[in-house]
Amino acid sequence: MPAPSTESGSVQPIPSSWWRDLAGTIARAYKPFPIAGFYLALLTLIEVLAVLRSPQIGQALYLLILFLLLLHTSLTWERPIHRFLLSLAFVPLIRVISLALPLARFPLISWYLIVSIPLFAAAYVVIRLLKLRPWNGAGYGRGWLPQLAFAPTGILFGTIEYLILQPEPLVSITSWQELLIAAVILLVCTGLLEELIFRGIMQRTAVEQLGRLWGIAYVAIIFAMLHLGYGSLQDVLVVLAIGLLFGWFVARTGSLLGVTLSHGLTNITLFLIIPFWLAAGGQA
Repeated sequence: MPAPSTESGSVQPIPSSWWRDLAGTIARAYKPFPIAGFYLALLTLIEVLAVLRSPQIGQALYLLILFLLLLHTSLTWERPIHRFLLSLAFVPLIRVISLALPLARFPLISWYLIVSIPLFAAAYVVIRLLKLRPWNGAGYGRGWLPQLAFAPTGILFGTIEYLILQPEPLVSITSWQELLIAAVILLVCTGLLEELIFRGIMQRTAVEQLGRLWGIAYVAIIFAMLHLGYGSLQDVLVVLAIGLLFGWFVARTGSLLGVTLSHGLTNITLFLIIPFWLAAGGQA
Protein backbone atom coordinates (compact mmCIF):
# COMPACT_ATOMS: atom_id res chain seq x y z
CA MET A 1 0.00 0.00 0.00
CA PRO A 2 1.45 3.38 -0.98
CA ALA A 3 2.23 5.90 1.74
CA PRO A 4 -0.28 8.76 2.09
CA SER A 5 0.70 11.96 0.32
CA THR A 6 -0.40 15.57 0.12
CA GLU A 7 -1.74 17.24 -2.97
CA SER A 8 1.80 18.33 -3.88
CA GLY A 9 2.88 14.70 -3.92
CA SER A 10 5.22 14.84 -0.90
CA VAL A 11 5.18 11.77 1.30
CA GLN A 12 3.87 12.27 4.87
CA PRO A 13 4.34 9.84 7.80
CA ILE A 14 1.31 8.05 9.15
CA PRO A 15 0.16 9.88 12.32
CA SER A 16 0.76 7.93 15.51
CA SER A 17 -2.08 7.15 17.88
CA TRP A 18 -2.61 9.05 21.13
CA TRP A 19 -1.51 5.93 23.00
CA ARG A 20 1.79 5.82 21.13
CA ASP A 21 2.30 9.51 21.77
CA LEU A 22 1.64 9.02 25.48
CA ALA A 23 4.00 6.06 25.65
CA GLY A 24 6.71 8.05 23.90
CA THR A 25 6.27 10.98 26.27
CA ILE A 26 6.53 8.72 29.32
CA ALA A 27 9.56 6.91 27.90
CA ARG A 28 11.39 10.21 27.38
CA ALA A 29 10.65 11.33 30.95
CA TYR A 30 13.65 10.00 32.83
CA LYS A 31 15.05 12.97 34.77
CA PRO A 32 15.02 11.68 38.36
CA PHE A 33 14.23 14.77 40.45
CA PRO A 34 11.14 15.95 38.51
CA ILE A 35 9.87 12.39 38.36
CA ALA A 36 10.43 11.82 42.07
CA GLY A 37 8.67 15.10 42.92
CA PHE A 38 5.74 14.32 40.63
CA TYR A 39 5.09 10.90 42.13
CA LEU A 40 5.58 12.12 45.70
CA ALA A 41 3.00 14.88 45.20
CA LEU A 42 0.59 12.48 43.49
CA LEU A 43 0.91 9.76 46.15
CA THR A 44 0.50 12.26 48.97
CA LEU A 45 -2.62 13.72 47.36
CA ILE A 46 -4.15 10.26 46.95
CA GLU A 47 -3.36 9.34 50.56
CA VAL A 48 -4.99 12.56 51.80
CA LEU A 49 -8.10 11.81 49.72
CA ALA A 50 -8.21 8.22 51.03
CA VAL A 51 -7.97 9.41 54.64
CA LEU A 52 -10.22 12.48 54.49
CA ARG A 53 -12.77 11.58 51.83
CA SER A 54 -13.17 7.91 50.98
CA PRO A 55 -11.04 4.73 51.12
CA GLN A 56 -12.80 3.57 47.95
CA ILE A 57 -11.67 6.68 46.06
CA GLY A 58 -8.16 6.17 47.41
CA GLN A 59 -8.16 2.54 46.34
CA ALA A 60 -9.22 3.39 42.77
CA LEU A 61 -6.62 6.16 42.47
CA TYR A 62 -3.89 3.95 43.92
CA LEU A 63 -4.72 1.29 41.34
CA LEU A 64 -4.36 3.94 38.65
CA ILE A 65 -1.00 5.18 39.95
CA LEU A 66 0.21 1.57 40.31
CA PHE A 67 -0.57 1.00 36.63
CA LEU A 68 1.16 4.27 35.69
CA LEU A 69 4.31 3.36 37.65
CA LEU A 70 4.49 -0.10 36.10
CA LEU A 71 3.96 1.39 32.63
CA HIS A 72 6.62 4.03 33.27
CA THR A 73 8.96 1.29 34.49
CA SER A 74 8.48 -0.81 31.37
CA LEU A 75 8.97 2.15 29.02
CA THR A 76 12.21 3.20 30.74
CA TRP A 77 13.58 -0.30 31.25
CA GLU A 78 16.74 0.51 29.30
CA ARG A 79 17.49 3.43 31.63
CA PRO A 80 18.71 3.15 35.24
CA ILE A 81 15.66 5.03 36.56
CA HIS A 82 13.48 1.98 35.97
CA ARG A 83 14.85 0.53 39.23
CA PHE A 84 13.62 3.52 41.22
CA LEU A 85 10.22 3.50 39.51
CA LEU A 86 9.69 -0.20 40.15
CA SER A 87 10.56 0.15 43.83
CA LEU A 88 8.23 3.15 44.12
CA ALA A 89 5.36 0.92 42.96
CA PHE A 90 5.42 -0.65 46.44
CA VAL A 91 3.65 2.44 47.82
CA PRO A 92 0.39 2.06 45.87
CA LEU A 93 0.70 -1.73 46.11
CA ILE A 94 0.77 -1.59 49.91
CA ARG A 95 -2.29 0.65 50.02
CA VAL A 96 -4.23 -1.32 47.39
CA ILE A 97 -3.71 -4.56 49.31
CA SER A 98 -4.52 -3.02 52.68
CA LEU A 99 -7.67 -1.33 51.34
CA ALA A 100 -8.90 -4.16 49.12
CA LEU A 101 -8.63 -7.25 51.32
CA PRO A 102 -11.88 -8.03 53.20
CA LEU A 103 -10.32 -8.27 56.66
CA ALA A 104 -12.86 -6.44 58.81
CA ARG A 105 -13.82 -9.63 60.69
CA PHE A 106 -10.23 -10.63 61.38
CA PRO A 107 -8.34 -9.57 64.51
CA LEU A 108 -5.94 -6.73 63.76
CA ILE A 109 -2.91 -8.88 64.49
CA SER A 110 -4.09 -11.37 61.83
CA TRP A 111 -4.56 -8.44 59.44
CA TYR A 112 -0.83 -7.67 59.66
CA LEU A 113 0.02 -11.30 58.96
CA ILE A 114 -2.32 -11.74 55.99
CA VAL A 115 -1.36 -8.46 54.30
CA SER A 116 2.34 -9.25 54.65
CA ILE A 117 2.18 -12.44 52.57
CA PRO A 118 1.67 -10.86 49.10
CA LEU A 119 4.06 -8.03 50.01
CA PHE A 120 6.83 -10.46 50.96
CA ALA A 121 6.24 -12.23 47.65
CA ALA A 122 6.44 -8.93 45.74
CA ALA A 123 9.63 -7.96 47.60
CA TYR A 124 11.22 -11.27 46.67
CA VAL A 125 10.33 -10.81 43.00
CA VAL A 126 11.68 -7.23 42.89
CA ILE A 127 14.93 -8.20 44.65
CA ARG A 128 15.48 -10.95 42.08
CA LEU A 129 14.44 -8.76 39.16
CA LEU A 130 16.68 -5.84 40.14
CA LYS A 131 19.48 -8.19 41.25
CA LEU A 132 19.72 -6.67 44.72
CA ARG A 133 22.09 -8.84 46.73
CA PRO A 134 21.24 -9.49 50.39
CA TRP A 135 24.62 -8.17 51.51
CA ASN A 136 24.46 -5.09 49.27
CA GLY A 137 21.79 -2.67 50.45
CA ALA A 138 19.44 -5.21 52.01
CA GLY A 139 21.87 -7.07 54.21
CA TYR A 140 21.66 -8.49 57.71
CA GLY A 141 25.20 -9.67 58.40
CA ARG A 142 27.54 -6.68 58.70
CA GLY A 143 28.48 -5.27 62.11
CA TRP A 144 26.45 -7.27 64.61
CA LEU A 145 27.39 -5.21 67.66
CA PRO A 146 26.24 -1.79 66.32
CA GLN A 147 23.05 -3.41 65.01
CA LEU A 148 22.16 -4.96 68.37
CA ALA A 149 23.06 -1.74 70.18
CA PHE A 150 20.70 0.22 67.92
CA ALA A 151 17.75 -2.14 68.43
CA PRO A 152 16.60 -0.86 71.89
CA THR A 153 15.88 2.57 70.39
CA GLY A 154 12.58 1.00 69.36
CA ILE A 155 11.43 1.03 72.99
CA LEU A 156 11.99 4.80 73.12
CA PHE A 157 10.27 5.38 69.76
CA GLY A 158 7.31 3.20 70.75
CA THR A 159 6.90 5.09 74.02
CA ILE A 160 6.96 8.45 72.22
CA GLU A 161 4.36 7.28 69.72
CA TYR A 162 2.17 5.88 72.49
CA LEU A 163 2.15 9.25 74.24
CA ILE A 164 0.83 10.74 70.98
CA LEU A 165 -1.61 8.07 69.76
CA GLN A 166 -2.53 6.15 72.93
CA PRO A 167 -3.97 3.15 71.04
CA GLU A 168 -5.97 0.33 72.57
CA PRO A 169 -4.27 -3.08 72.91
CA LEU A 170 -3.94 -4.65 69.48
CA VAL A 171 -5.38 -8.00 70.55
CA SER A 172 -7.08 -9.56 73.55
CA ILE A 173 -4.39 -11.65 75.21
CA THR A 174 -4.92 -14.06 78.08
CA SER A 175 -1.47 -15.69 78.23
CA TRP A 176 2.19 -14.95 77.68
CA GLN A 177 2.18 -17.38 74.75
CA GLU A 178 -0.40 -15.27 72.90
CA LEU A 179 1.58 -12.13 73.69
CA LEU A 180 4.74 -13.74 72.30
CA ILE A 181 2.97 -14.80 69.08
CA ALA A 182 1.60 -11.27 68.58
CA ALA A 183 5.06 -9.79 69.20
CA VAL A 184 6.67 -12.10 66.63
CA ILE A 185 4.02 -11.19 64.05
CA LEU A 186 4.69 -7.48 64.59
CA LEU A 187 8.45 -8.00 64.41
CA VAL A 188 8.28 -9.95 61.14
CA CYS A 189 5.27 -8.38 59.41
CA THR A 190 6.07 -4.75 60.25
CA GLY A 191 9.72 -4.54 61.31
CA LEU A 192 11.24 -6.94 58.80
CA LEU A 193 8.81 -6.39 55.93
CA GLU A 194 8.67 -2.59 56.02
CA GLU A 195 12.41 -2.14 56.45
CA LEU A 196 13.07 -4.59 53.63
CA ILE A 197 10.77 -2.59 51.34
CA PHE A 198 11.54 0.98 52.40
CA ARG A 199 15.21 0.88 53.37
CA GLY A 200 16.37 -2.31 51.64
CA ILE A 201 14.74 -1.77 48.24
CA MET A 202 13.27 1.72 47.89
CA GLN A 203 16.05 3.66 49.60
CA ARG A 204 18.69 1.74 47.67
CA THR A 205 17.20 2.68 44.31
CA ALA A 206 16.33 6.25 45.42
CA VAL A 207 19.95 6.88 46.46
CA GLU A 208 21.10 5.62 43.06
CA GLN A 209 18.99 8.29 41.34
CA LEU A 210 18.79 11.18 43.82
CA GLY A 211 22.02 10.87 45.77
CA ARG A 212 22.52 9.75 49.35
CA LEU A 213 21.01 12.77 51.14
CA TRP A 214 17.94 13.25 48.95
CA GLY A 215 17.36 9.50 48.55
CA ILE A 216 17.22 8.96 52.32
CA ALA A 217 14.98 12.02 52.80
CA TYR A 218 12.65 11.02 49.95
CA VAL A 219 11.96 7.55 51.34
CA ALA A 220 11.55 8.92 54.88
CA ILE A 221 8.92 11.39 53.63
CA ILE A 222 6.98 8.63 51.86
CA PHE A 223 7.26 6.44 54.96
CA ALA A 224 5.84 9.24 57.11
CA MET A 225 3.13 10.10 54.58
CA LEU A 226 1.72 6.57 54.87
CA HIS A 227 1.04 7.28 58.57
CA LEU A 228 -1.46 10.05 57.82
CA GLY A 229 -4.26 7.59 58.57
CA TYR A 230 -3.55 7.84 62.29
CA GLY A 231 -4.86 11.42 62.14
CA SER A 232 -1.98 13.02 64.03
CA LEU A 233 0.45 15.51 62.53
CA GLN A 234 2.68 15.04 65.57
CA ASP A 235 2.94 11.33 64.84
CA VAL A 236 3.72 11.98 61.17
CA LEU A 237 6.59 14.28 62.19
CA VAL A 238 7.89 11.72 64.69
CA VAL A 239 7.76 8.97 62.05
CA LEU A 240 9.55 11.28 59.62
CA ALA A 241 12.37 11.78 62.14
CA ILE A 242 12.53 8.02 62.78
CA GLY A 243 12.60 7.34 59.03
CA LEU A 244 15.49 9.76 58.56
CA LEU A 245 17.41 8.11 61.40
CA PHE A 246 16.71 4.62 60.07
CA GLY A 247 17.76 5.66 56.58
CA TRP A 248 21.01 7.20 57.81
CA PHE A 249 21.82 4.13 59.93
CA VAL A 250 21.26 1.73 57.02
CA ALA A 251 23.35 3.89 54.68
CA ARG A 252 26.07 4.12 57.32
CA THR A 253 26.25 0.45 58.28
CA GLY A 254 24.98 -1.33 55.16
CA SER A 255 22.68 -3.57 57.22
CA LEU A 256 18.97 -3.75 57.96
CA LEU A 257 19.27 -5.77 61.15
CA GLY A 258 19.33 -2.86 63.61
CA VAL A 259 16.45 -0.94 62.05
CA THR A 260 14.39 -4.12 61.68
CA LEU A 261 14.71 -4.88 65.38
CA SER A 262 14.11 -1.23 66.33
CA HIS A 263 11.07 -0.97 64.06
CA GLY A 264 9.62 -4.19 65.43
CA LEU A 265 10.23 -3.10 69.03
CA THR A 266 8.59 0.25 68.29
CA ASN A 267 5.34 -1.43 67.28
CA ILE A 268 5.54 -4.05 70.03
CA THR A 269 5.96 -1.29 72.61
CA LEU A 270 3.25 0.87 71.03
CA PHE A 271 0.56 -1.76 70.48
CA LEU A 272 1.32 -4.45 73.06
CA ILE A 273 3.64 -3.68 75.97
CA ILE A 274 2.44 -0.25 77.13
CA PRO A 275 -1.32 -0.82 76.50
CA PHE A 276 -1.29 -4.13 78.39
CA TRP A 277 0.91 -2.75 81.14
CA LEU A 278 -1.51 0.14 81.69
CA ALA A 279 -4.54 -2.16 81.40
CA ALA A 280 -3.03 -4.24 84.19
CA GLY A 281 -2.87 -1.20 86.43
CA GLY A 282 0.70 -0.27 85.60
CA GLN A 283 2.07 -3.36 87.36
CA ALA A 284 4.65 -5.69 85.92
